Amino acid sequence: YASSPDLKAFERRLTEYISCLQPATGRWRMILIVVSVCTATGAWNWLIDPETQKVSFFTSLWNHPFFTISCITLIGLFFAGIHKRVVAPSIIAARCRTVLAEYNMSCDDTGKLILKPRPHVQ
Repeated sequence: YASSPDLKAFERRLTEYISCLQPATGRWRMILIVVSVCTATGAWNWLIDPETQKVSFFTSLWNHPFFTISCITLIGLFFAGIHKRVVAPSIIAARCRTVLAEYNMSCDDTGKLILKPRPHVQ
């Protein structure tokens, strides 16, 4: 491994790619957390409101715009694929592990290659 420039170049590129995804992944995680907390808070206020049981469903949503908007935003984010963007580095690492297993190698979550011992053939 130490003498293989191709493996070193592959490892460098993989770690670079995964590390470049980290800032965007962190931002998407923060957005998801904020919108989820807003939705949960709005849902709590919507559920404890005594008027919610007395009026129609759409009227109750109209009376609670914070919950309605945050819920629509959360649903829109999931349709836009935020769940994939939040876990993108681990998806890349898992796919690389699948391919590298054919070559008796693996990688960690940061993209560093892990060489497995060669099987003994008798």
